[in-house]
Amino acid sequence: MWHDALLVARKDLRIEARSRVALWQVVPFAVLVLVLLAFAVGPGVAPLRHAAPGIFWIAVLFSTVLTVQRSVAIESGEGTRDGLRLSGIDPGGIFLGKAAAVGLQLLVLQIVLWAGMTVLFDVRVHVVWLAIAATVAATVGLACAGVLYGALSAGLRVRETLLPILVLPVLAPVLLAGSKAWQAALSSHAGSGAQWLRILIPFAVIYLVVGTVFYGPLQEAA
Repeated sequence: MWHDALLVARKDLRIEARSRVALWQVVPFAVLVLVLLAFAVGPGVAPLRHAAPGIFWIAVLFSTVLTVQRSVAIESGEGTRDGLRLSGIDPGGIFLGKAAAVGLQLLVLQIVLWAGMTVLFDVRVHVVWLAIAATVAATVGLACAGVLYGALSAGLRVRETLLPILVLPVLAPVLLAGSKAWQAALSSHAGSGAQWLRILIPFAVIYLVVGTVFYGPLQEAA
């Protein structure tokens, strides 16, 4: 299964590297969301610093939808999903590979976004380990949940509009817990921030296990 996951992840990342959709569409979209939300908060430095974690994670959530839609589109060609079924690749490996590819893209996107927020909002992370732990756990949860619901909507004609409706409410705990954990990391309150990892880590583990088990049946149903 792990070998199959590596093959699928390499395939998806190679396709993205050639098409550069993430570079020319997803990253500019995320930066645009960042700037627009900053305008909505207002020009004051203090409000922007306070709202920075929430702005960051909203931009990440919206970008997750685009990234997952792109991941689903890779397999939407005629006969592509049937070819994967007949290839003998473990369905759990397909799920893990696609989730790994989406997660890696999201991590790169978050680095770009946080660099932009550091420059624009003049925010600094004081508890680095908490910020890293929250980011990794949230990214795993986002990628796994996104790929799972992407598979659920893959066979539908309205998947482009249905996917956000399905996945965004599910990702609300990541928005809440990620924002609170990052807020604690910025304000040096490691104790309060670590409590929010109790939401992020189980969320990631649950969707990792559920996706690995049920991705195959969802693909068959699609």
